[in-house]
Parts: sequence; structure tokens; C-alpha cells
Amino acid sequence: MVLKLRLSRVSTPGGARRHHPCYNVVLAHARTARDSKPLEVLGTYNPIPELPVGAEPGARKQKEIKIDVSRARYWLGVGAQPSDTVWRLLSMIGLLEPRYLPTGPQTEKALKAVRFPTHKTAESSQNNGSVTKAIRAKQAKSQNVA
Repeated sequence: MVLKLRLSRVSTPGGARRHHPCYNVVLAHARTARDSKPLEVLGTYNPIPELPVGAEPGARKQKEIKIDVSRARYWLGVGAQPSDTVWRLLSMIGLLEPRYLPTGPQTEKALKAVRFPTHKTAESSQNNGSVTKAIRAKQAKSQNVA
């Protein structure tokens, strides 16, 4: 049976409130209901931006993502499929490569500003190989001279 990493809606820590969602990142069978009992709870996600505890008055609000990275890595390695939203969350914390890359006229600037590694094409991997060979040759020459 296919396993999925997905979100399950739960009540907020202060109690169930309407229009204030809070989610658990869970591992569940693909055909089970959204709020049914999961196989394992991997973390939480609060999409409402809030000030961090002990933040200064002018601080920026942040969304809260707490995930057990070791268990998420394990289940991804076993073959669990993340939903689109969970994929985005895991790419934000650096566990997965982003599914969608920015496009448009300012793609190069956008890719430099983003924290995650970019996709490599066949040409760039070949070029990187030749560059590294040249660098290794220079290093070998400098070590032989010294």
C-alpha cells in the first residue's frame, strides 16, 4: 500500500478555533481520510504568522514548522510520497529539492537569492567536470613545485 506524507488538521494549542488552522505532518496510507489516525506523526505546521517568543517589538512574524528530520528522511528513503504542500515544507527546511523553480526574466537573480541548490543540466555538469579537472591539475602542479 502506498504511504504518503501529508497534512492533517488539528486543533490549535489554545483549543479548536475557526479560521485558525494548525496541521500535523503525518505518515498515512494514501487512501485513508485526512483526519483519520495516522501511522506516525512527524511534526507540526502552523501557517498563521506569529511573533517568535522573546522577539523584539519590530521583529518579523514567522510561520512555525517543526519536523523530525531523521524520521522524515527515513520514510522518504523507504518510498513514502510527500503531498505537494509537504514537499514545499520539506524543501523549505532543506530536506528535499524544490519541485518548482522560479521562471521569468529575472530567473538568475531569483535563483541566487533562494536558499536551496539549483537543478543541474547536462551541459553544466559537463562544464563543472572540466573546470574541476583544470583546478585539480593546477593544484597538482603547485604541490609538485612546492
